[in-house]
Amino acid sequence: MTPDRETFHAALVERHGAERQAKFDAARVAVCGLGGLGSNIAVALARAGIGRLHLVDFDRVEASNLNRQQYAAAQVGLPKAEALRDNIAAINPYCEVRAETVRVAAGNIAALFADDDIVCEAFDQAEEKAMLVSGVMEAFPGKPVVAASGMAGLASANSITTRRVSRRLYVCGDGVADVADGLGLYGARVLACAAHQATMVLRLVAGMEEP
Repeated sequence: MTPDRETFHAALVERHGAERQAKFDAARVAVCGLGGLGSNIAVALARAGIGRLHLVDFDRVEASNLNRQQYAAAQVGLPKAEALRDNIAAINPYCEVRAETVRVAAGNIAALFADDDIVCEAFDQAEEKAMLVSGVMEAFPGKPVVAASGMAGLASANSITTRRVSRRLYVCGDGVADVADGLGLYGARVLACAAHQATMVLRLVAGMEEP
């Protein structure tokens, strides 16, 4: 039986404290790219009780995604944004989710992310990553961006870190391991990087920053 809103929220407050949970409740976070990184980031944030998630991806679920992404086999063929919205509803029915099946481009960044407090970059391609990061930083001075670089292969998960690159840019990953190098993508290591990104988002919402 699904707990009612009050019971669900009380359980979050018990774990996080009322003051911090109030900040989580009020937060608006965008997740751009809903693959191995983005789908896991979004689920972690929904479980933490982030009040509003903005899910953005143009792609559809494929069978090759299932080893590391938060989708079910029965969802193959569905738009990722819609499938993940449904999965989050089953996890946290009180999280407000805005799901958009759209390709992010330099020309639509300002309109897409105007209402979000924090933007998570979770794309696959270096060019797309750079486009999103630079576009958000140019359009929204002061808006934090949490990005990723390097989570492929089976090197130690201990090499994945969170670095503050500039005043409002944080990069998670090992900074080296690229899927283009033929290292493969493994769910556990991708999840480790996604966990770093989700944790950084929660820290920023809570008023904490990396040194």
